[in-house]
Amino acid sequence: MTAISAFLRRGGQILGVAAFLSSAIGAQAQITPPRTPVYPRAAPPLTDSLQQNQVGEAKEFANPSVLGQGPSKGLIFHYERTTGFGITSDSKSDDFTDQKGTVSNNDRFVVKGYIPVWNRPHLKMVVGVNYEREEFEFKNRPTGYSLYDELEEKGLKTLGTQLVVLRPINERNFVLGRVKGELNGDYTSSELQLKDYLRMSYELVYGWKKSPTFAWGIGAQLGYTFGRRSIYPAIMYNRTWSDHWGVEALFPARVLVRHNASAKSLLFAGYDVNGLSYILKLREPLPNDPTLRTVELRETELKLRGRWEREIYDFLWFGAEGGYRYNNSFDVFDRRNGRTKVIDNKLAGTPYFSVELFVVPPRRFLKK
Repeated sequence: MTAISAFLRRGGQILGVAAFLSSAIGAQAQITPPRTPVYPRAAPPLTDSLQQNQVGEAKEFANPSVLGQGPSKGLIFHYERTTGFGITSDSKSDDFTDQKGTVSNNDRFVVKGYIPVWNRPHLKMVVGVNYEREEFEFKNRPTGYSLYDELEEKGLKTLGTQLVVLRPINERNFVLGRVKGELNGDYTSSELQLKDYLRMSYELVYGWKKSPTFAWGIGAQLGYTFGRRSIYPAIMYNRTWSDHWGVEALFPARVLVRHNASAKSLLFAGYDVNGLSYILKLREPLPNDPTLRTVELRETELKLRGRWEREIYDFLWFGAEGGYRYNNSFDVFDRRNGRTKVIDNKLAGTPYFSVELFVVPPRRFLKK
């Protein structure tokens, strides 16, 4: 019996050592990075559609991030400007007249922030806030056209908040959801009313994490990306092919090819489709229809874009972007029923450029 017990003990030790070596080899195979390590850790896509991994990630559970993506953005300051372009307004109602004009420049200023509020292996949550202002400057002002003059005097504003939830199911699957509410319009602080300007949008994606360099998913979005509120499919595709090349996409709204020039410099090229719905309140009643006091402006644009991101300091990055903006719609609708178009606006395509500063987690936090 003593010999048998010793044999069993020695066999158990051998099996334990073998199991340990097998586990170590398997773990090493899972965490081996690309040949050229890419710092910092993966970030969410460049739009605010999917900001799920702002809250961190657990190694044993699936998430949409892939190796090679840029740094996670916590606080963003963005300024964008176009060159001059023409605008043609074709009236579809007796309440308005036809008009042509020239926009000297179109400016946009954006501030965004993301705060992790819950970080557990099976549930991660982020709260985001954003403020945006779009301004138009017309030549020969006042133009004598109510729409143009109101756009220049008050601008278009967006004040929003969102909740993003990442639910890892296991090592291979995850569910990603987002609920966003925004106040969109030409309001001032004294006349802001929640029920008049609130716009809600929703997203849901079911995904698969195939490897540390490949994640994809399918789902749907209900929002204003294409101008009017509608539901459309969404295909998420994040993949890193090599140490220097990858793609980040949420088709059909966005596709970007990424080039990792170095650990501190990234280049992007691709397109974005953006859309918003703004509420505009007319200051003066219309002669032919005094009851029409509120209209809806639906905007959709396509941007062909190139972008460069570069680390300035440990926690501070700089972004520069340029490209061509094609405006698909900038139309005005009767707010009373939401279906009657009263002005068909055509905005000429124009080059644009933007600069951006954003704060990322310091390296010492990522190493913990």
